[in-house]
Amino acid sequence: MNTVIDQLKGNGKERTAEAYRAAKGSLMKYRKGQDFALDELTGQMMEGYEAWLSGNEVKMNSCSFYMRILRAVYNRAVSRSLVSDSKPFAKVYTGNAKTAKRAVGVETIWQLEALHPESARTCYARDMFLFSFYTRGMSFVDMAYLRKSDLHDGVLDYCRRKTGQRLTIRWEQQMQQIVDRYPSANDTYLLPIIKKCNGRERGQYRSKQRHINEDLHEIGRKIGMDKPLTMYVARHSWATIAHDMETPLSVISQGMGHGSEKTTQIYTSKK
Repeated sequence: MNTVIDQLKGNGKERTAEAYRAAKGSLMKYRKGQDFALDELTGQMMEGYEAWLSGNEVKMNSCSFYMRILRAVYNRAVSRSLVSDSKPFAKVYTGNAKTAKRAVGVETIWQLEALHPESARTCYARDMFLFSFYTRGMSFVDMAYLRKSDLHDGVLDYCRRKTGQRLTIRWEQQMQQIVDRYPSANDTYLLPIIKKCNGRERGQYRSKQRHINEDLHEIGRKIGMDKPLTMYVARHSWATIAHDMETPLSVISQGMGHGSEKTTQIYTSKK
C-alpha cells in the first residue's frame, strides 16, 4: 500500500495518493494498528471491516470508496504474482448508492444574498459559497488556485485542476464585489484562500475549506435548511437552477467542464 501511494505521489497524483492514505488509515484503525500479510486478506476480514465501518456510522458510499481502493491495491499485487486471488471483496459492497439531492433552489440563493451574517467569518463563508455559484459552480480547489492573471478584459480564463481543461467565464459585478471585499495580499492568487506560496498550498486550501463548510453548516441551520450547506452544494445548485431555467444540458455540461453529459445528469437529476 505504501509503495502504491509513493508511486502515485511520484506521478503527481497527490489527490489520489491522499485517498489511498485515507483508506489505509481506516483499515489500520480497524486492525488496531496491526499489519498483516497479503495472503491474510480474506473475505471474512473484509466483511468484518465493512461491518465495523457501518457500526461507526460511515456512509455506504464511503465504505464502498475504501473497499474499491483496497481492491485496486490487492489486484495490483495479484497481477504481480505476489498473492493468489482469493476474491476477498466478492461479498462486500463496492457500488455507488444514490445520495440525497444536494442542490438548493433559487429562493435559497436569494436568501443567502440578503443575509446579514453575524461575523466576518460567516460573511466570508457565505461569500465564498456565492462566488462558486456565480462562477457556474466552480469547485473550491479551482477557486483556491485562481490567479490574478486569469482575470483580464472582463473574462475569467482558468484551468481546472482536476482535468486540465480551460474554462472562460464572463466577469460580473457580483464577482468583483466579493473580490473587492476580500483583497488577496498574495501576489499570485485572486482570492485569499492560499496565502503563502510555500509548497504547502494544498494543506492551506483544505484547511480553509473545512472551516468554511463548518460556518456554512451554521448558516444553513439559521435559515432553516433541512440538509447541510457546503461549498459543494453551490456546484449542484448552479447546475440544477440552470436546468430548471431550461438551459440545454450540453451547455450546462460545457460550463461545468464535464467530460460527458452523463456526469452532468447526476447534478441535474431531481431524484
